[in-house]
Amino acid sequence: MSTLRPLQEGTLASPADSLTRVSRPSGRVDSAPGRATVARLLASAGVELDGNRPSDPRVHDPSVYPRWLSEGALALGETYTDGAWDCEALDDMLARLLGAGLDRTVIGWSERWDALRARLLNPQAGRRALAVGERHYDLGNDLYRAMLGKRLIYSCAYWRDATDLDAAQVAKLDLIARKLQLAPGMRVLDIGCGWGEALRYFAEHFGVNGVGLTISREQAAFARDLCHGLPIEIRVQDYRDVRGEFDRVFSVGMFEHVGVRNYRAYFETVHRCLPRHGLSLLHTIGTRLSTDRTDPWIARYIFPNSMLPSAAQIAQASEGLFVLEDCHNFGADYDRTLRAWRDNIERAWDDLPARYDRRFRRMWRYYLHASMGAFRSRQAQLWQFVLSSDGVPGGYVSAR
Repeated sequence: MSTLRPLQEGTLASPADSLTRVSRPSGRVDSAPGRATVARLLASAGVELDGNRPSDPRVHDPSVYPRWLSEGALALGETYTDGAWDCEALDDMLARLLGAGLDRTVIGWSERWDALRARLLNPQAGRRALAVGERHYDLGNDLYRAMLGKRLIYSCAYWRDATDLDAAQVAKLDLIARKLQLAPGMRVLDIGCGWGEALRYFAEHFGVNGVGLTISREQAAFARDLCHGLPIEIRVQDYRDVRGEFDRVFSVGMFEHVGVRNYRAYFETVHRCLPRHGLSLLHTIGTRLSTDRTDPWIARYIFPNSMLPSAAQIAQASEGLFVLEDCHNFGADYDRTLRAWRDNIERAWDDLPARYDRRFRRMWRYYLHASMGAFRSRQAQLWQFVLSSDGVPGGYVSAR
């Protein structure tokens, strides 16, 4: 846990650890350094500093203003975790800020350093590629059980005809199976298999067998138990090291950890593992702009060495290897998925171990609400690409 939270335990603004603090801060100093500039920036996004609407932030510590202006997104998340400010509708506030482009207006020193680091290093290579497994996915299965619902599926659900989270996750698995045209006896490869739910579902309902790859030992142990008795092998292995041929290859919620310097290697690996007319499905969060890094707060506290691809980067990295058969964007469904996860974890905090303390809760809340804001503002997308090695003879008809 301590590796995820480099800041030390501090005193929180709200002893009840609620999401909101509706009272105005006492002794507010309107002339506090940086306050006028911050107020002007927030107003450009339709947010009023210390206002009365649910989406208006209430600042308890005026020292946040110069930090916000000098450190940008990193300071915004850190000071929320510290309890220096609150907002009743945090997701709506962050959606407004992102929609107004303030994440690109106020660029902190940490983002400039991350940009330089990304140009000098390959953050997703070697030992660095394992950091996200150790610091995020190995946090504890108890946390993810509480948040994710009946099935441990940590990716966007498909809400087209579903009314609850569990049904929407099953609908997503069924959608993937139909897009991949799974049939009994097929051998499939799941790159980034998580807790093994997809492989189990496909083995039980479509008669396939296969291999799942993860870099999380916690996930691997759980997945092996979950898939016990099924023709499924779970490996703790980097995708670049996999060998063998598979009828189908898919990846759900893993490509966000590959990194732009490794996109070509990922697609070359998938191409190497597929037969001539094999199909692959890539389910990934995406962004409107090509970049080589992620939000600095997310990178430091939630997903180290992660980044979101653009459609242009995916197209360039897969060029010459695959025929793009289908692209499906249902990013709005991720906002609803995240809201369901938020509701689940809020109901469960008091029943979870003490290591998920008040500071961790604020950090986790900020993560979920910031993610909601990204999808609600349409700055983040959720894509499913279907790719074929040489093109499907006669054409490919996609499922929805």
